[in-house]
Amino acid sequence: MPALAAGGPDNIHTRYVEGHLQPPVIKSGARPFSLADRMRQYDVPGISVAVIHDGKIVWARGWGVRDLTSCKPVTPNTAFQAASISKVVTAVTALRLVEQGRIKLDQNINEVLRSWQLPKDAKLAPNGITLRELLSHTAGLGVHGFGGYQPGSPLPTPVQILDGVSPANTQPVRSILPVGGQFEYSGGGYVVTQVALSDVGRTAFADLGRREVLSPLGMTRSAFTMPPSPAILANAAFGSAQGKPMPSNYQVYPELAPAGLWTTATDLARLLIDLQASAAGKRGHRLSPAMTRLMMTPVKDNWGLGVAVYPEGAPRFMHDGVNAGYESFMVSYIGKGDGIVALTNGGDGRRLMGEVIRAIATDYGWSDVAAPATEEKTLSLAELSKAAGHFEGGGLKVDLEARSEGLFARLVGGNMAERLIALSPTRFRSEGLGVTVEFAPDFSSCTMIEGAPPMKMVRSAGPRSAS
Repeated sequence: MPALAAGGPDNIHTRYVEGHLQPPVIKSGARPFSLADRMRQYDVPGISVAVIHDGKIVWARGWGVRDLTSCKPVTPNTAFQAASISKVVTAVTALRLVEQGRIKLDQNINEVLRSWQLPKDAKLAPNGITLRELLSHTAGLGVHGFGGYQPGSPLPTPVQILDGVSPANTQPVRSILPVGGQFEYSGGGYVVTQVALSDVGRTAFADLGRREVLSPLGMTRSAFTMPPSPAILANAAFGSAQGKPMPSNYQVYPELAPAGLWTTATDLARLLIDLQASAAGKRGHRLSPAMTRLMMTPVKDNWGLGVAVYPEGAPRFMHDGVNAGYESFMVSYIGKGDGIVALTNGGDGRRLMGEVIRAIATDYGWSDVAAPATEEKTLSLAELSKAAGHFEGGGLKVDLEARSEGLFARLVGGNMAERLIALSPTRFRSEGLGVTVEFAPDFSSCTMIEGAPPMKMVRSAGPRSAS
């Protein structure tokens, strides 16, 4: 492990993070964990963090190592695969072209596609699919995500990916649900966006992203580059799994728009600051204030155009990401200049990031971002029964059952029921999934508020599974 100072400058806030990690639920009198202990426990070699306060990056630093072979330290300038956070940069790029009048949010995407056409589906998408629907995951398209390719292996073109032909390793991107009818996360839809933007911009997507977003924001250590360039590799974090280096150090993702960005925590913080300023009504940023507000307005189930929006408390927007060997998370207030970016390179990065973000939020008093650790609450059967029922959303169907010993959740079709931990009469924690949900006051719906994007599940009259 490198010397502590190697990760960047420290201060009272970084030292707080190093000694005050806690899970969402604690036992009475439990002592906080150290960051070093949690990194070992979760098998995370390295983490890079940037914190925004009052519209500025107030600190950024890395902990641990960027790879398990050289053991060089992670710094604020170490590049990681952003995974699905790539979609946020893609969305800003797309909305830039909308504001330039080069593409419309609500026109049939086939009208601007020159190098490929999305096959028509008279039943599921009789009027075609729009950019608004692609960016908000309401287009009804398939292919959730991507597995990547070994460095040096043949890479498919974007068109081969869309048609699911060799050497692509995913299914064709086609309509699988009625357009506009529901939120259905689709990385495939963002590959459609990638090709459309490249066709409209008459340039390679990577160059378009650099010209419209990365370069103007000073994101000099970021690039849609797969495989990574020598400049990125000079200070790149390599992925790991089960405490061992990935055989190839990383996977290659030619699906640039949904998964192909290499970036740093500080560069992503610059993007968040620009969006925050625009959302606050300031001009001279990548998007106009009106377009930024549209981007952050939910289209369906708390998802706007390229970002997820937390509905409760002070409004916030976020995105996370998972590529082989990498996990990432960023969250930002909409109405004020505070936010956090965290990037990891292996192990259970999601749980580590959750605890790091909780420590930062506790330190700064951002209880909307992550509530301080709390003990389990004891609720009566009458209180638990308010949450019981059948809930659907985001492709999930869950039955909740109130018993004297607690609230139990079972995925429809699953065999095991998990006891949920009560944090309040309306807030429950699934330790199995690492997710906290908050119920609406009338228990008509619940929303994931920690550990996952803010997916909303609505009470329905669907069939209850057997106990």
